[in-house]
Amino acid sequence: QKRIPGRPTPSLHEEEEEEEESKNMLLAILIANSEGNILVERFNGVPAEERLHWRSFLVKLGADNLKGVKNDELLVACHKSVYIVYTVLGDVNIFVVGKDEYDELALAEAILVITSAVKDVCGKPPTERLFLDKYGKICLCLDEIVWKGLLENTDKDRIKRLVRLKPPAEV
Repeated sequence: QKRIPGRPTPSLHEEEEEEEESKNMLLAILIANSEGNILVERFNGVPAEERLHWRSFLVKLGADNLKGVKNDELLVACHKSVYIVYTVLGDVNIFVVGKDEYDELALAEAILVITSAVKDVCGKPPTERLFLDKYGKICLCLDEIVWKGLLENTDKDRIKRLVRLKPPAEV
């Protein structure tokens, strides 16, 4: 371990805490259309070389299991000690991936907040076209809901208020 002048040497306990924090996060949010084309993806703490695997795994999981599923009906899967909660909303499939503290219950809360925000932005469960028309505002909502892999805001009114404060012209 190299000492940086002017900065106290971190204790072993602090280093363990940093490692622990990086594991306790929402690893991915992925939104795809019913054909499996990815519309939005957010990865946190997932190495670039693993992202392709996760993309294809989640799209296949959706193709295999989401046919005939009702809007907001949650499905749960586990893969490599990682939890996945996913659902259909209109013409889009939404996947949320987490581990450790972000187990299926925490992910269910996160996905319900996400689906609620998407419905609010679109006014209804979206068609793919409506989703893409509202893409910018949906991304702003996702940024307010999940920040650096942590579930930050779950209150619908607070998310709306924070998104209104953002500068893009569409909002």
